[in-house]
Amino acid sequence: MPLISKERLIIFTRFPETGTTKTRLIPLLGTKGAANLQRKMTEHILSRMMGLTASNDLTIEIRYDGGNEALMKQWLGSEFEYASQGDGDLGYRMQRAFDDAFKYGAAVAVIIGTDIPELTAVDITKAFTALKQKKMVLGPAKDGGYYLIGLQKNAFSPAVGKLFAGIKWGERDVLKKTIKIATDLGLSYSLLKEMDDIDRPEDIFIWERSQILGHRDVTPDGISVIIPALNEAHHIADTITSIGHGNNTEIIVVDGGSTDHTVSIAKTLGARVIQGSPPRSRQMNRGADAASKDILLFLHADTLLPENFNRHVLGVLMPPGVAAGAFELRIDSPVTSLRFIERIANWRSRCLKMPYGDQAIFMFSKVFHQMGGFSNIPIMEDFELIRRLQKIGDVVTLPVPVITSPRRWLIHGILKTTLINQLVVLSYFMGISPDSITRLYGRGKGISGKGR
Repeated sequence: MPLISKERLIIFTRFPETGTTKTRLIPLLGTKGAANLQRKMTEHILSRMMGLTASNDLTIEIRYDGGNEALMKQWLGSEFEYASQGDGDLGYRMQRAFDDAFKYGAAVAVIIGTDIPELTAVDITKAFTALKQKKMVLGPAKDGGYYLIGLQKNAFSPAVGKLFAGIKWGERDVLKKTIKIATDLGLSYSLLKEMDDIDRPEDIFIWERSQILGHRDVTPDGISVIIPALNEAHHIADTITSIGHGNNTEIIVVDGGSTDHTVSIAKTLGARVIQGSPPRSRQMNRGADAASKDILLFLHADTLLPENFNRHVLGVLMPPGVAAGAFELRIDSPVTSLRFIERIANWRSRCLKMPYGDQAIFMFSKVFHQMGGFSNIPIMEDFELIRRLQKIGDVVTLPVPVITSPRRWLIHGILKTTLINQLVVLSYFMGISPDSITRLYGRGKGISGKGR
């Protein structure tokens, strides 16, 4: 092995040979499917680590099991260094990898596997940063093990081999035992954030979720603001004006058959107008299909976006693990009772991760389409979509408000509107169909999403 850089990232993986790879997943995926998953996960992790190689102080080494160096280079390329993991259990193989790294000049070394799809180069950078202060760094896995371990050279000695001795790999107490051993050895340590790994059939959703959310490795190409509208001539101009036309934003108004001047006003203000028959869920899906940008933002026709909304949207969506976002709600009225409704809505949105449509829900286009878009229902389409999004990632509410019209509360009465909205939600939870809810309460009676 040649002299290496000060920092060494060692990636443990396996050549994706059918029948010998990810054997615990074979009952679910089959031999070819399990091997293919191993291949994809390795390539996924390497693609996320490539930015690290720009540093002259860091090198990446692939420690492989199965296959040979020629096959590994043919598969992953020649820009990495390669070495066989060798014989022994996982602990002995990791000890050997650290020993080799420090023997040939590394000051710090970090070992990771390929079964943590949410792991990013940022996490690896944090691990190396932690090693400037601590002797060891660990990345806890939610199954009780760890997905990352890093050591300083001056912490490594024959005694450090005890870190890997007597541990039953795959058990739920691996992390706990490792920390105890480190404490007994007098090794200071730091913990990274906890992550999911993929090891058993029930974990496969973790990979599927990562593929839905994995687009964060690219720079988003603009925002499509989609406005479903029906006879909104009194509000559409202010709404479009609040968006503006800079920052690579397109405005799509999906008109549901307006008989007023909604369409002409929208066109005059530079919006793209397409036709899409109600209900609103169908209109928004129609707009999403026509959108050309990477991010979709669904905006009610009587709601104003905050200044620099695009920066807020990007700030929310770029971190890994975020499925969607929305803004806080502010109702454009001085009525005191509406402040209470705002507080309840914003508490629900922040604490229960359940924003509604009048808060300008946004997400990556890829996420929206892979989730199947809005269900074609006459009501509760926002509620139903958010519940599905919660299953794949975080739903974040910005501390910045959109400003929405109070018209439905003022027209139908604040108490009556609020009561009907809560009855709608309760009916939905009781299993009453959205069609029946609409017949019971009527979409025009204040239940268009305002303050439910």
